[in-house]
Amino acid sequence: MASSETARGRRLPAGRKADLAAYVTEVGQVTVGDLAEHFGVSIDTVRRDLDQLHRAGALVRTHGGAVSALDGPVRDRGLDVRLRMQVEEKEKIAHLAAELVDDGAVIMLNAGTTTLAVARALRNHRELTIATNNLRIPAEIAPSAFRDLYVFGGAVRTITQATTGPVTFTLTAGGPEVDIRCDLALIAVGAVDASGYSTTNLGDGAMMSEMIERAERTAILADSTKLDRRLFAQVAPLAGADYLVTDAQPSAELAAALDQAGVAVLTP
Repeated sequence: MASSETARGRRLPAGRKADLAAYVTEVGQVTVGDLAEHFGVSIDTVRRDLDQLHRAGALVRTHGGAVSALDGPVRDRGLDVRLRMQVEEKEKIAHLAAELVDDGAVIMLNAGTTTLAVARALRNHRELTIATNNLRIPAEIAPSAFRDLYVFGGAVRTITQATTGPVTFTLTAGGPEVDIRCDLALIAVGAVDASGYSTTNLGDGAMMSEMIERAERTAILADSTKLDRRLFAQVAPLAGADYLVTDAQPSAELAAALDQAGVAVLTP
């Protein structure tokens, strides 16, 4: 009698992919190697299956594996998981976003792995003034790129490794707030649809919205898996940004809405 591994390997591709999707949903997070061993197929076969299942929305492809779609846009993932998701897409977005930044500019960056990629992409810039709630950015950005780096205070969300609070600073403890402005806000969001930009957390959404209000120009950063989706907390309507920086062209419906709102779409 054939072993269960051999039987799994002989199944029709459609059946195997259904089993694979169900397995990822059950386990939550897996690697390509784990799946190849579990289903008795090659790593290349697993990668092809994962790519197809990701496009179908059955799971979320990560760098080296996959996570359950049930943990997807309706809830926050830990930073360690998100750092492995859409890695190449985020790097492309980061390099496009960095081209919008002039030397000597004042910029704001919010929390997220895409803005971490932007921070790394700014390594050849000089004399930047940066304000952020992203606690990882001081360790990611090249010291030669900035003149001043400020981190907004507030409650720390460990899942995002960022602060949530007012977009303000004071010169002295208990003193009046300093009115701050920036040339460009680079805002990574969780979803973009015809209604605007959104995220999963109310506090994050409020902070991102305030960054946008204090910016002369705003670039929204979102990889293509976040397009044509809407999350719990609204950040801004489409017209609230000047640019959408993404890795692939939006759908015809979203592209029309962005055009009507005056948003320039930047893709590789």
